[in-house]
Amino acid sequence: MRTPLLNLWQTSKQVITKTAILLVATLAIFFTSDAIAPQTAAAYPFWAQETAPETPREATGRIVCANCHLGEKPVEIELPHSVKPDTVFEAVVSIPYDLDSQQVLGDGSKGGLNVGAVLMLPEGFTIAPPERMDEELQEKVAGLYFQKYREDQDNVYIVGPLPGDMYQELTFPILSPDPKTNKDAHFGKFAIHLGGNRGRGQVYPAGNKSNNNEFTASVAGTITEIGQPDGFNYSVTIETPDGESVVETIPPGPEILVSEGQEVAAGEALTSNPNVGGFGQEDAEIVLQDPVRVGWLLLFFGGIALSQTFLVLKKKQIERVQAAEVEF
Repeated sequence: MRTPLLNLWQTSKQVITKTAILLVATLAIFFTSDAIAPQTAAAYPFWAQETAPETPREATGRIVCANCHLGEKPVEIELPHSVKPDTVFEAVVSIPYDLDSQQVLGDGSKGGLNVGAVLMLPEGFTIAPPERMDEELQEKVAGLYFQKYREDQDNVYIVGPLPGDMYQELTFPILSPDPKTNKDAHFGKFAIHLGGNRGRGQVYPAGNKSNNNEFTASVAGTITEIGQPDGFNYSVTIETPDGESVVETIPPGPEILVSEGQEVAAGEALTSNPNVGGFGQEDAEIVLQDPVRVGWLLLFFGGIALSQTFLVLKKKQIERVQAAEVEF
């Protein structure tokens, strides 16, 4: 009697183990079936609204704001790991910098830094309307204006410029889509792309430098004159070895490092680099979770726990039978 009972126990254990493995594999396929494909984009500054491309993100993953904000600075984004359909949640963007920093303004004077951000949400995710926000969330977003990157897109938003000493953290109120009412939405894991800058850009859309930049000599030669003929911009005259005079125009703001009579090489810095800001980007992921799937997952876990309990009880029963046989 003892040997058949042990064989029955081993056989039952193997069957239950294989069944559990099959269920886990099936659920793994079920929960990871949804995916998104990467999108391509053309390069152009996101604030050039009239001729902006479909997205400010290049095919390489680089957000084109970096074309104008040449300095590299960190940004951070904090958001939930997963959200339910038709739910309002927060995406908190941090743009840290030293509040004692002063940037060069357009007229050459010094002032505080401003901040701005572009947030690229998955298809179907939008900025939540005021009526969907609670009082606490409305207080967090007070004073912020979220502008669509393009009028025909509801998932890419820009904010700023804003005074950096007041807005080192920006809260984006986001409404998740409901696949039951939105045919373009589906459950799964999605990517979120953030770009954030502090300070003025160093290059304008046309490619010319702003005064928040380092200026260099275009030719090699000797500096014969440094003046301010129009009372605003500086001019540095360089005489080349061939006797040609080249005038470098420098807007007010950066500090001039050269002096008359000094020899300079082509590409040598004529001014300091006054830029104290920069641009950074961060990628994150979020899961649009199906409540039905969560329910089935909990049911599965409950079934596993129940089956383990029955196995323990069955084992105890077999042990009692074996003990009775030994005594007999």
